[in-house]
Order: sequence, then C-alpha cells, then structure tokens
Amino acid sequence: MNSSTPEAGTPVVATVEAPPPGRRISGAVWLALAIVYVVWGSTYLGIRIVVETMPPFLSAGARFIVAGLILAGLVAWRQGTSALKVTRAQLASAALVGLLLLLGGNGLVVLAETSVPSGLAALLIAVVPAWVVVLRRAFGERPGLGAYLGVLLGLAGLAVLTLPGLSGDVRLWGVLTVIVATVMWSVGSFSSSKIPMPKNPFAASAYEMVAGGIGCLLVGLGRGEQYGFVLGEVSGRSWTALGYLIVFGSIVAFTAYAWLLHSAPLSLVATYAYVNPVVAVLLGALVLNEQLSWPIAVGGAVVVAGVFLIVSTERRR
Repeated sequence: MNSSTPEAGTPVVATVEAPPPGRRISGAVWLALAIVYVVWGSTYLGIRIVVETMPPFLSAGARFIVAGLILAGLVAWRQGTSALKVTRAQLASAALVGLLLLLGGNGLVVLAETSVPSGLAALLIAVVPAWVVVLRRAFGERPGLGAYLGVLLGLAGLAVLTLPGLSGDVRLWGVLTVIVATVMWSVGSFSSSKIPMPKNPFAASAYEMVAGGIGCLLVGLGRGEQYGFVLGEVSGRSWTALGYLIVFGSIVAFTAYAWLLHSAPLSLVATYAYVNPVVAVLLGALVLNEQLSWPIAVGGAVVVAGVFLIVSTERRR
C-alpha cells in the first residue's frame, strides 16, 4: 500500500509492481504525473471555495457519494458488473477505510478550511507519511534510519506550522483539526494494507467514496448543517468548485494515479507527496491572496524536506 499522502479525499489504492528501473519515461507518464501534481494540489483551493457558501460535511458527503457512484458506473461499463462483486468482509473493510479516509481525514480538512488557509492545510497534511512511518514501527516494521529522520523533520515542521494558530493569525482549532485529520488518514491508509480489501482498486475506491460520503452526510445532519442552509444562496463559484472536485479531484486525478502505479516507477509516482503542498500554497496565494507568513514558509519547507527524506528512503528499500 502506498503510504504517501494523496490529495485530501482521494482513496489510496494498492501498490502494484512498478516497471523495471531504467525504462524510458513516456510522454503519457509525464502527462499523468502533471495531472496528479496540479489537480491534487488544487483540491485544497477547491475545498476552500466550496465552503465559502456550502456546509462542510454536507458538501463533502455530496462530493464523494456522486463521485463514488460515477466511478462504480465506469467500472461496470468498462470491466463488467463482476468487477464490483465483493465479499462481506471486503465490503466492510472498504467501508471502514472510506470512513477513516474520507470522513475522518477529508471531512475534518473540509471543516478546518472554514478557518484555515488552503495552503496551510495542504502543508499540514503533507506530514501524513511521517505518521505512517510511526504506525509501521509500532507494528514491528523497520522503515530505516532515513525514514526516522524524516519523521523528526516532519514533526518539527508541524510544530512551526502551528505557530500561526498560537499567534492568533489562524484559529488554533482549525490547525489542530487538520492534524487530527492527518492521523485519521494515516490510520486508514495503514489499515487498508492489513485488512481484506476488494481486489479491484477502482471498485474499492468506489465503495470507499460512497461509505465515506454517507458518513459525511450523517455527521453534517447531526451537526445541524441543514438548518439555515438555502440551496439558492450557494454561489456559482462554489458549485463550480464542487463539480471540479467531483470530476477532476476524485475521478480524473485518481484514475491517472492508479494508471501511474501500473506504468511508472513508484519512486517517480511518490514525488507527488511533496509537490502537491507546493502547488496548493502557490494557488492559494495567487487565487485567494492567502498570505505566506514566515512560520508557514519555514514550517512548510521543513515538512516537505521530511517527506522528501521519507520517500527517498522508501524508494531505496
């Protein structure tokens, strides 16, 4: 299972055997990688725009249910309905992973982005590979010295990134909410490699999206997000951002990512873990005029360095 952090809200798929080293990288691979870089990096901006006029959990629930149903339909169309058949244990596992990733992970990020800049959220989420290393060590695996150093760097960067919340520039509860989301995402990513998941990665992701989406809707209703929410007051840019997240964030980029796992060296694919936060910060600054304060700049650089060290160590193992 790929332990790097995908965009907020896209299920992790099983790692497959990558092409042999030394193979020439095709233009199609670079195109798919560019899609993953830009689209997943832009989803944080999309989420920020959605929650301007939409409730966080209800909008996230709608996003993942619609995307999951579309993905399931595409699987049935391209591979036949048999590709969607799963055992009860596999369905339960996919539902559990979906709740951890999309309700606990993405749902909390959407909630946090009502008060946290999209770029800062992306940098905080970039620490996910460090949590996965900690979980692997707790279960007896030995990730390697470089991975441990990467964890320390990641946690140091995380500490610096919380400074805006401590100083009052950003609400601390939002920063802490994203940190909890990274832990939930890490647990979901790690668990998916330990429990019986559907063999078809696209079918697994469809079930994860639907389960996570239902979970987000129930939490949204439990929080009373439906009260005072008027559908007619949703802005056009929020609708556009939601459509973008459904089509491009949850389907197009995920398909490109899954294809890359079959077609490109894993070491190359894993680079999105430290490119996405940079894209998110740049887009947040350009589109929403989000300020790049020194704690965000320094902390983000330290986190990205830590993720780079972890990914570099893993690719050599």
